[in-house]
Amino acid sequence: MSTLAASAGSLATFTSAASTTSTGEAVQFWVLGTVAVIGALCTILMKKAVHSALSLAGTMIVLAVFYLANGAYFLGVVQIIVYTGAIMMLFLFVVMLVGVTAADSLKETLKGQRWLAALCGLGFGVLLIAGIGNASLDSFTGLGQANAGGNVEGLAALLFTKYVFAFEITGALLITASVGAMLLTHRERTERAKTQREMAEERVRAGTQLPPLPAPGVYARHNAVDIAGLLPDGTPSELTVNKTLKDRGQIRDVSNEAIADLKALERRSAERLGRDEEEVNS
Repeated sequence: MSTLAASAGSLATFTSAASTTSTGEAVQFWVLGTVAVIGALCTILMKKAVHSALSLAGTMIVLAVFYLANGAYFLGVVQIIVYTGAIMMLFLFVVMLVGVTAADSLKETLKGQRWLAALCGLGFGVLLIAGIGNASLDSFTGLGQANAGGNVEGLAALLFTKYVFAFEITGALLITASVGAMLLTHRERTERAKTQREMAEERVRAGTQLPPLPAPGVYARHNAVDIAGLLPDGTPSELTVNKTLKDRGQIRDVSNEAIADLKALERRSAERLGRDEEEVNS
């Protein structure tokens, strides 16, 4: 009887310990949970796609910390290396290279897709709330029992036995979403591309710059992109520098230096040739 009482007491102690949240766990949950929710809201509320991608990456990192704190080391490492480090960074680089803006989201490729997306989101929220409300908190499975054969082995056993259909359906859904994203972002050419002759004729009719623009640094001391080319009178030509560098104020003005060097060169040449200073200045 004493043995049974001791076993019952230890089981009750273990159950109460498993169902009790420590102060550190509560602080971790509320701090990281707040950060995750803010990142998720920023993902859908940010105007720039790059900022949304960065917010989603931050939310994924917080989820990885949750996995690691709960003993799911494999999921935590995969969340950081695969999803955050590989997939999200790939999305971020694609968005930065393609240059998606907020104006692109106003063009609906499929009519009514916004209302359908809102309806699907509402349905998913109802299912999520119902699932959390019906969750059982009476019995707890310890991490030692769940990871008895190893975290990877236990995860594989659940995926390919108990949850195999959900796993396969999720994989098919992700593949379908990837194909749909590629189809939605594809742009068909609606008009014939102009030939080089046609573009040249348009420039002639418009009276714009007909010959190629001068390269940066022409007649200057350096041929760097931030140095404007000089005209015959020594003044810098704004056509030779990039507009972005010009707006940033990163253009180096070397016109005075170039004129001074030119005068010094002419003076030395005059001294060698025996010319007068008045002839050089003229």
